[in-house]
Amino acid sequence: MQGNLSLPGNPRYQPQQMVSIFGYDNLYESYVEVELAALETLYEFGIMPKEDYDKIDNAARLALKEISTSEVDEVEKSVTKHDIRALVQIIQRIVGPEAGRWIHVPLTSYDVIDTARSLQFVRAFNILEPSIRQVMFELNTKIFNFADKIQVGRTHGQHALPITVGFWFATINQRILFNLSEMRRYADGLVGKISGAVGAYNAQVGLRMLNIDEKNFEQEVLKKLGLKPAIISTQVLPPEPLAYFLFSSAMLSASLAQFGRDCRHLMRSEIGEVNEAFSAEQVGSSTMAHKRNPINFENLEGMWLRTKNEFGKVLDSMISEHQRDLVGSSIARDFPIILINLQQQLNTLLRADKNGGTFLMKINVDIDSCNFHFYQSENFMIAEPLYLALQMAGYTGDAHHLVNHTLMPIAKKDNINLFIALEKIAKSEHSLQEIITNIPFEVQLLLKSPEKYTGMATQKALQIITLIEETTHQWDLEDENKHKTGLANFLKNRRLGNTGSTN
Repeated sequence: MQGNLSLPGNPRYQPQQMVSIFGYDNLYESYVEVELAALETLYEFGIMPKEDYDKIDNAARLALKEISTSEVDEVEKSVTKHDIRALVQIIQRIVGPEAGRWIHVPLTSYDVIDTARSLQFVRAFNILEPSIRQVMFELNTKIFNFADKIQVGRTHGQHALPITVGFWFATINQRILFNLSEMRRYADGLVGKISGAVGAYNAQVGLRMLNIDEKNFEQEVLKKLGLKPAIISTQVLPPEPLAYFLFSSAMLSASLAQFGRDCRHLMRSEIGEVNEAFSAEQVGSSTMAHKRNPINFENLEGMWLRTKNEFGKVLDSMISEHQRDLVGSSIARDFPIILINLQQQLNTLLRADKNGGTFLMKINVDIDSCNFHFYQSENFMIAEPLYLALQMAGYTGDAHHLVNHTLMPIAKKDNINLFIALEKIAKSEHSLQEIITNIPFEVQLLLKSPEKYTGMATQKALQIITLIEETTHQWDLEDENKHKTGLANFLKNRRLGNTGSTN
């Protein structure tokens, strides 16, 4: 374990899951993997002599794995004034002069940097995905438990139509599922490059390294790292694959923020339909001891705001001057913050108490409060079905206007259901009596029972549970097949006498 393991971004937000990849002194581990994969391919192609390759023994490999970013920084500052040449010098010192002369042949800096970066983000995704799935599965439990529990729907901050609590949870979980699907797709599309200083394979072609024994040097190097090559590149990879992956990551952050925003508003004193768990020694305010602030829900939304602004750096790095410039180099060092923020959000939801219960599972839904707010507006919630039923029953006037400007004032004044208000005025209007008789009896019962006007809320909630279960099961099958294919290829290479992966 190296000394400085701080993650990019604010030191307050340091999810430990990301330290092995983005902890500062661990950053060059994947760079070394790229260099070793290139050496192994040079040896397999018969370019690097066996006696030189054999100098890189297990002890050397372990030492290379321990090269820290701080060590590279020191050589860069005091000697090379170039980070990758500093790394090359350190590797050469470890492996000795015979093997050392082959280090970084025929690579350019960004063959290493961009390929290593893709490796880092693939591995970071593999850390994120289990946490995302756990959040989805725990939300599925919430959906199931509250699938038919009534809640007033809200639009523009106002009471709208009836839904269920499970339906609300399901709208969040579907967004998480969609964005995880996109993250998986774009993580699988992250690519590498071993194409040289301008992307045209100049050294490989000029030194007869591109096609030997009908193999492609770039493909063979990247195969050892589990990456596909970019179709074409300059000195740097085309920015789109990583940008789309980071965008999907940011979008997932937004879906978690939506949950945070909904919850913190439902936790308002005058609403109280949702409550954060509050531990025995927790403090809600530095001075107002009665308060129970929604700090976790607010953090979910705040982390999204940080991520949104971090993604602007990705957009700023979409263009480069000709085949490459250094403008985007320092900016790209901040890209991991997007995944770090996302992991921080997930950790907020999945933080467990001493009994193993996560914050997410302990979020309390106050059904009494949900019912109170629903029945607070029950007399008026049938405005939509009432005006539609009137029109369908033959009312030729403006049914919406009738409900809005005639029936609503009566219902509010007398504290009665809108349909009852309609029946009341119909006693003196024969035409309205005929319209009411044209409304089917079962529809009339619905108009008198707003709690039944939840549409397909319960069914859609349960549908999302099934969708998530089926989708994740399919992913597991796909991942298992990929693993089997990768293992088969590895064993095949061993039988053919290849040395195998450097991973």
